[in-house]
Amino acid sequence: MRHKSFAEMDCPIARTLDTVGEWWSLLIVRDALHGLSRFDEFQQSLGISSNSLTRRLAELCDAGLLTRHRYQERPPRDEYRLTARGRDLQPVVEALAGWGRRHVTRGRGGVRLLDAATGATADPVLVDRTTGKPVNTSDFRYVATRSASPVKRGKMPRS
Repeated sequence: MRHKSFAEMDCPIARTLDTVGEWWSLLIVRDALHGLSRFDEFQQSLGISSNSLTRRLAELCDAGLLTRHRYQERPPRDEYRLTARGRDLQPVVEALAGWGRRHVTRGRGGVRLLDAATGATADPVLVDRTTGKPVNTSDFRYVATRSASPVKRGKMPRS
C-alpha cells in the first residue's frame, strides 16, 4: 500500500522517505551493500513476494539507487548493482543498524561492519565534517530557516 507522497514537502527527510521510506527499499539497499545482486538472492534473504520485489527493484532503479545489468539472455536474468547514489545510503543504513543493535536487538544481528585494515568491529557515528565532533543533541542545535513551517519557526531559533 502506497502512503501519502512527501514529494512536495520542503524537507530533506520527508523527500528522502518518499524515495526510500518504504520498508523493503532500505532492506534491499542493505542487502545490496552486503553483496547481494540477483533477484533470487534478494527474495531468499527478505522473504518478499516476487511482485513486491519486482516493484521495489524497479522503483530503486528509477530513483537512481540501483542499476540493472543483464547477466543471462535465456531466460533473461538481471542483477542489480548500487550506484554511487545508492552507496551514499550506507551511513544511513549503518546508523539504523547501530540504533537497532543498541535499542532493539541487544547486540544481535547476522552481519557486522568491520574495519578492513584491522578487522575490528566498527561502531559508526555521525560526525560533523568540519570539526570531526560527534553529532548529538547536547553539542548541536537545530535552527529554522525561512522555508521552515510556521510552527517550527515559532519554536526554534532562526538561522
